[in-house]
Amino acid sequence: MSRPSAHPGFARGLVAAFAATLIWGAQLPIAKGAFDALDEFSMTVVRYGAASVAFSLALWWREGRRAFAFQEYGRQALLGGAFGLAPSALLLFVGLSLTRPEVAVIILALQPAMAALAEWIVEGRSPPKFTLVCIAIAFVGVALVVTRGVGFAVFGGPEGSASELLGNLLTVLAAIAWVGYAMVTARMSGWTALRVSALTSIPAFAVIVLAWFVADALGAVRIDAQALPAASWRLAYVSLIGVVLAMFLWNVGVQHIGAVNAMLLLNLMPVATFAIRALEGARFEPVELAGAAIVVGALVTNSLLLRRGARKD
Repeated sequence: MSRPSAHPGFARGLVAAFAATLIWGAQLPIAKGAFDALDEFSMTVVRYGAASVAFSLALWWREGRRAFAFQEYGRQALLGGAFGLAPSALLLFVGLSLTRPEVAVIILALQPAMAALAEWIVEGRSPPKFTLVCIAIAFVGVALVVTRGVGFAVFGGPEGSASELLGNLLTVLAAIAWVGYAMVTARMSGWTALRVSALTSIPAFAVIVLAWFVADALGAVRIDAQALPAASWRLAYVSLIGVVLAMFLWNVGVQHIGAVNAMLLLNLMPVATFAIRALEGARFEPVELAGAAIVVGALVTNSLLLRRGARKD
């Protein structure tokens, strides 16, 4: 993780990215409960259909018609939306349908490691050594939750199955795609967060609709009209709050604090997810709670060390 910047927008970006993290942490168990009403492909269409419309209307109102010109960042917007945002959204919800929310969120906590390594490889900026150590410790915590302490040979857990294993692997791919999206959009500094959100959600929605038609042709689309009313509040949350609000906040955060700094905040997602799952009556193995604590503890330790280093400078 790069050292925090002293510019005034850093605090605002930190708060925005943190808020997005908590929203997404709550989103996983909320979305899981909506799978009784419709499949993961249809849910993703609803989410990003609402997001595209909301972002486009907001952009038209705030910045006018000219803001829809892709101009200098057109390639990045298309690339980030079609190959980062869309695959991340689709893979995450397909994976979530096959695994448990608390496992999915812990896998997503690997994103800081992915972002740090990607920034190291692509931009040549190596993270501090203590950050690498904290990432390694967080990875151990992730492994404990995912495998329930029995090792990687049974990645789905001692009570896991082939479908749970597949769900976990798809969640890993979703995390990788999101890292790519964050790194691409971090370079779009000439655009506002609203413009980034709108002009990346449009190509993402196009790809998601295409995926829905493929899924429908394969018989993977399922919509239960009778169960939809009961799931309406869940759909409203995952589309309007989980995408529109959280994605806007996330892009604000990335622009002000950078992709790797924002990614490290995602380690706090398990706090929200585990809390909601507990309210739903889920029971956790002690090793799962220990693993989650290790992940969050590694984040806090890294943040304190970064702050100390910044003060010395």
